[in-house]
Amino acid sequence: MHTQAIEDYLREIYALQERDERATTSTLAARLDVTAASVTNMFKKLAALNLVLHEPYKGVTLTPAGLKAALEVVRHHRLIELYLAEALGVPWDQVHDEAEKWEHVLSEDMEDRIDAALGYPTTSPHGAPIPTRDGTVADRPYRSLNELEPGQTVEIIEVSDRDPALLRYLGELGLYPRARLEIVSNNPYRGTVLRVNGVECTLGCDVARHIFVESVSDIPRE
Repeated sequence: MHTQAIEDYLREIYALQERDERATTSTLAARLDVTAASVTNMFKKLAALNLVLHEPYKGVTLTPAGLKAALEVVRHHRLIELYLAEALGVPWDQVHDEAEKWEHVLSEDMEDRIDAALGYPTTSPHGAPIPTRDGTVADRPYRSLNELEPGQTVEIIEVSDRDPALLRYLGELGLYPRARLEIVSNNPYRGTVLRVNGVECTLGCDVARHIFVESVSDIPRE
């Protein structure tokens, strides 16, 4: 068993590694709203517990033990998000904050019950993959919306769950996982213009980079 603080750090480090981003002191301080000194102290503690490898000035990476612990927290978090959304009708822009409160106290029995009640789901309400009980995570090739060329037709497979205001805005536009859209234009300064259900809309660069998609041609046919 690990403390809530350790689990929070492991989850955030995993989230960064999931996007091939560095888990540095400054990045973790911003994501967890703590001081750089607090992050440095926690990095040392995590390294002493053999949960991370710490390279000064380069940040940390999860060890196998750290990855296992992180995936358990992530599994709890994403299962709870889906349960809140589907069973209780909590809006998708509110489930992340609620799941952060529940994820640390969920027992294995309740985890299994929620999993079964939801039909053994594979993704959260935001499209993020739910790790299996044995720590397996589906490997899905995808890119952020701002990386695409005009003319491509894509399907949203995941949206970042960290910004409630962003999720409310995307919901108003109908930009949920599985929504299909066409890229009209993509400009690093003017943003991304896309067409959804015949209607064009423009997303700023910072918004587009938090939406992850795959080409329709890459989606297996059922």
